[in-house]
Amino acid sequence: MLSISSEKFLIWKKKQLSKGGDQQSFDVLLDCFGGISRSDINLITINPHGILHLKKKLEFLESVWDDHLLRSCPIQYLCGITFWRDLKLIVTNKVLIPRPETELIVDIVFNIFRRKSEKLFFAELGTGSGAISIALSLAYPFSDGVATDIDREALEIATKNFINSSKQSNLKFYCGNWWSPLENFKGKLDLAISNPPYIPEDTYEKLPKEVKNFEPKVALLGGEDGLKHIREIVQKAPLFLREKGWLILENHFDQGEKVKQLLIKNKFTSIEIVKDLSGIGRFTIGRYK
Repeated sequence: MLSISSEKFLIWKKKQLSKGGDQQSFDVLLDCFGGISRSDINLITINPHGILHLKKKLEFLESVWDDHLLRSCPIQYLCGITFWRDLKLIVTNKVLIPRPETELIVDIVFNIFRRKSEKLFFAELGTGSGAISIALSLAYPFSDGVATDIDREALEIATKNFINSSKQSNLKFYCGNWWSPLENFKGKLDLAISNPPYIPEDTYEKLPKEVKNFEPKVALLGGEDGLKHIREIVQKAPLFLREKGWLILENHFDQGEKVKQLLIKNKFTSIEIVKDLSGIGRFTIGRYK
């Protein structure tokens, strides 16, 4: 461990942030390589006269931060971790970095299934890092979940994240495209969730370079109108959901009404477009019959 005065550290931190970037990314860097949590930072900000212990030298931390700013590579990929809800997750460029707005999917589930003692059977399609499924398996310890992904390397990451986050065994991972690995579970699901690729082709070309150049295209691009994968998920959902089972989808900011019509067409009821914290219709949910 390397020792440094809190005062000196705070001066250095201010200098790094003055170069650019955001506080949240800098927090990830400090936690991953510096061994300094957000609560540590809050404490020394209040009392800057103590000594701080670092896992790495300031020069090393600065070099990673400079690389992040120069190449626009997400700090989560450079560090190999991200924070999502109360989870600390491994991420590589094989998985999408889970977004803060996606955290609301878990809250939507809490609003539908209020008792944490419920014995649900849920599925997540396109799990990526495993964030959503892991959060639900922890919140509903008496439930069972299955999560799919088309990329085997993504599933390896999700599996590691589950092992690191939980001592439970109530979540299983299956490799395949959307519903295809779940043939044995037809008509058995209380809940299905997906944050599928939904970016339209013309929008994808205009994405910021930190997204377009580094995050997996397969996890972002949703075909010409962005609804290619959502259509498939909605059309096949009735085969896998129990009667009165729920489907929760994340969609692009302007797709809510179109997804709502898809759900109506496929005999869903109780359909609702749920807004995120920015007031955008980010999620569309429905109950099968």
